[in-house]
Amino acid sequence: MSDDLPWELPDELLIDTEMARRIIVAFIGGHMQQTGFGRAVLGLSGGIDSALVAYLTAAAIKPENLLCLMLPYRTSSPASRADAEEVVAALGCPSRVVEITPIVDGYFEAALAGGEERAEPSRLRLGNFAARARMAVLYDQSAAWDGLVMGTSNKTESLLGYTTIFGDNAAALQPIGDLYKSQVRQLSAAVGVPEAILRKPPTADLWAGQTDEHEVGLSYAEIDRLLYSLVDLRRTSDELVEMGFAAANVERVVALVAGSEFKRQVAPVAKLSPRTPGVDYLYPRRRPRGG
Repeated sequence: MSDDLPWELPDELLIDTEMARRIIVAFIGGHMQQTGFGRAVLGLSGGIDSALVAYLTAAAIKPENLLCLMLPYRTSSPASRADAEEVVAALGCPSRVVEITPIVDGYFEAALAGGEERAEPSRLRLGNFAARARMAVLYDQSAAWDGLVMGTSNKTESLLGYTTIFGDNAAALQPIGDLYKSQVRQLSAAVGVPEAILRKPPTADLWAGQTDEHEVGLSYAEIDRLLYSLVDLRRTSDELVEMGFAAANVERVVALVAGSEFKRQVAPVAKLSPRTPGVDYLYPRRRPRGG
C-alpha cells in the first residue's frame, strides 16, 4: 500500500491497529456465540466502512459464513459495485446483488399516482427511504441466510447524526461504532482493505457527485479532531475555540451532535411497572430454542 494516501490522520486519533482488530474480532465472535448464530449478513456498499466490517467479520467467523449483499439504486456508481466485488473476491465470501430501485421508485410512483404527493420527493426523503429499503432487504436475507445483520456505522457518523433511523443504524451489532472515521481509515489500511477503497471520497452513493465531507462542509480530519475534543476530552465550546477551532465550526458540530441525540437512544418507554423492558429488565441476548 502506498504511503501517500489522500487523507490526514490526526496524531490524537492514532490507535494501536492490531489491538483494535483483536478487540473487534473478539467482540463479533463473542456476540455470535452468545446469540447462537454462526453466520452474518452485511450490506457491502463499496465504501470503506462496510469493507472494514467485512474484513473483521470474516476474520471472526470465517468468510464462508459471511453473506455480502450489494444493494444498488439506479443512481449508484458502477465503480462502487466494482469496489464491493473486489472485497468479495479478496475475502472469498458468498455474495448477492439485490436492486432496490423497484422498491424505492415503486413506492414514490404509487404515492404520486394516488394523489398523496404534490411533487417529487426531496433528496432527503429519497435517501432515507433508500437506506430503509436496504435494511429491509438485509433483514429479510438474514432470515433466509440465518445470520445476524452487521452494522457499518462509525463514531463520527453516529455523533453527527449522519445516519438514518431504522436504515443504516439498524443492525444486530455495530463493530466499528466506537471508531472515528479517521480511525476507520487507519484500521482499514492495516487489515488490507483495497487501496482503491481507501482512496475514494466517502459517499452515501445516492446521487452523482455526492460526498460526505462536502455535505458537512469540513474534512473528516477536522471533524474528528473537533469531536474527539468535544466528546472524549469533554471540552466546552469556549475551550474548543481557545484550542484553535473556528467558532463557526464548533457551533455547527455542537448543534449537529445535540440535534441528533434522539438517533442514538432507544425509544423512551413510559414506565408503569416495577420492571420495564429496555429500562430495568435487561438480559444478555440469547437465541430462543428452535430459532
